Amino acid sequence: MTRRYSCRAYLDREVPRADIERMLALARLTASWCNTQPWELHVTGPAATRRLAEALGRAARAGVRSADLPWPAAYEGVYRERRREAGYGLYAAVGVARDDAEARARQAMLNFEFFGAPHTAIITSDRDLGTYGAVDCGAYVANLLLAAESLGIAAIAQAAIASVSGVVREQLALPESRVVVCAVSFGYADHDHPVNGFRTTRASQDETIHWVD
Repeated sequence: MTRRYSCRAYLDREVPRADIERMLALARLTASWCNTQPWELHVTGPAATRRLAEALGRAARAGVRSADLPWPAAYEGVYRERRREAGYGLYAAVGVARDDAEARARQAMLNFEFFGAPHTAIITSDRDLGTYGAVDCGAYVANLLLAAESLGIAAIAQAAIASVSGVVREQLALPESRVVVCAVSFGYADHDHPVNGFRTTRASQDETIHWVD
């Protein structure tokens, strides 16, 4: 957990299938509400990743947005502060000035290219399970990220992919009964890229824990 970070630059190197299967075998042990295990994954190889990235990029540049799940209504107070800190820190790591809107937009578009990762896993849940299905998928994603790190595989969870769920649905032939939760893109980190030196901060325990005696 202390080593893991969101990797945003990857080497052009495929992850062996056996390692991917090991990563997924670990994540499948995730606990879920009533043991429903609502997550299903579509895992892409390099060629499929590129095809999906091309389709998502076209849609994003055209301003297409079609999320299956409700987007946050607002980021207020401490949530806005944490979001801004993370965003400005990321831009600083890649040399983007705060007032350079064009460069910030280019950086944001890299989400739809999976940051150059050779693989992505699109995580979907059952529509009828609603919030609890999405919560269970969140637990699965957290464990998938840790499983990847344990195997020397770099990864990043991407909510941005869920903002173009309609395109994902079309490209992967997803039934209407499945909702797109997010993607987890993965591969081997390009440690020479400055973006991979960026780390987010964490709130203190005093900010998030309330003791009740």
